[in-house]
Amino acid sequence: MKPFYVRELSVYPVGGRRVRLLAIAVLASLVANFETTIATILPLLMTDLGMSLEEYGLIAALSVLVGGVSAGVGGILSDRWGRVALLVPTLTVTAACNFLLATVDSVGSLLAVRCLMLFIEGAGITITASLVRDFSPRVGRAQAFGFWTWGPVGASFLASALASLTLPLFGNAWQSQAIIMGIVSLTLCAIIIWQIAEPSAALRAQVMGAESAVSVTEKIDPGRVRELFRHPHLWAHVLGNTGWQVLYWTFAIFGQTILVTSFAMDAATANGVVALGIVLNAAAVILVGRISDRLQLRKPFTAAGTLLTIAALAYFVGLFGRDVSTPHVIVVWALLYLVLGIAYVPWMANFSENAEDVDARLQGAALGIWGMVVRVMIVALLVISPLVVAAGGWQTWLLVALAGQVVFLAAMLVFKGRWRAAPKVAA
Repeated sequence: MKPFYVRELSVYPVGGRRVRLLAIAVLASLVANFETTIATILPLLMTDLGMSLEEYGLIAALSVLVGGVSAGVGGILSDRWGRVALLVPTLTVTAACNFLLATVDSVGSLLAVRCLMLFIEGAGITITASLVRDFSPRVGRAQAFGFWTWGPVGASFLASALASLTLPLFGNAWQSQAIIMGIVSLTLCAIIIWQIAEPSAALRAQVMGAESAVSVTEKIDPGRVRELFRHPHLWAHVLGNTGWQVLYWTFAIFGQTILVTSFAMDAATANGVVALGIVLNAAAVILVGRISDRLQLRKPFTAAGTLLTIAALAYFVGLFGRDVSTPHVIVVWALLYLVLGIAYVPWMANFSENAEDVDARLQGAALGIWGMVVRVMIVALLVISPLVVAAGGWQTWLLVALAGQVVFLAAMLVFKGRWRAAPKVAA
């Protein structure tokens, strides 16, 4: 018996219906990121609980590690039990946990609640990526994953906007934001439950090159996860991209701190610079995804974006310790975010397609393994980067991030896929 909210499609959706279901998957990505956002209330929370930054760093590291385990397990289970059967309770329970967050009154209780929330959230984000793949044929996959990456961006924007508008109304009480986030998340979950659907297991097992109505009725075995471990190019994808993500997550977690401490910006200016970079990155992933889909090429865009990132990052590191103007730093920072966007979504499409070619039934497992490894890296980043920065400054840590980009570039040699557009066949 399937839960009441599970709607399995035996015919692949096309046209406006496919786009609508893809939009619901992107909305689910936004909700999964939004309902665990804590940055907007962190300064107030730390003051109220008497919590040091080091204590919060340990809480963040442990909760992300728990989320990594969930991402791996959730991806595998979503291939076996279906996406929606797991995604809906994942989103709903995490949303409800925000009301539990509002009751936190000690560092220990915060640790327990955050670990619970991140454990549930890890599986949710993996499943939304799998749904995006399910509703995006290869001719449009890079652009679809570009929209999926808007989930974290939209979540951050939504949380910041709500905090800016409502905190003054509630006397700057951080508990108000936890309750508001719970209410908003549950409301969005209701929309998702009402609209969401998923392809049947047999449909998910199909490799869709272009949009077409495909009907299947047979039941299929979900596949064996160990099959993924036999292919070195998939490990090259996972480990190589984890190296690439060191820079991304360094900026995501410490971006404002780097600008304030190393380039004497005030906090408001630093937040504005980071926001500018995010906007440019969001635009780049859609534009590059569209071009990549038109040409059906992934690796050249990923390689070009990575080479440009290496060059821009090396230049940025060279600015540390020099007397440079704020506009100069802003331009270089914006350029870095722009070129990061060039590399990312073509890689996501390439990874999805490479895993699909191994076994289309194991998309959730492949994305889950990647999500788990990336989260382990984030834990290491949270623990190690402060030590490196204390010893040699942010420029030393950014050289570590640059090495991660080089590892990704080298791993690209193992990826499957064309470097040139296929020749057009004469009619």
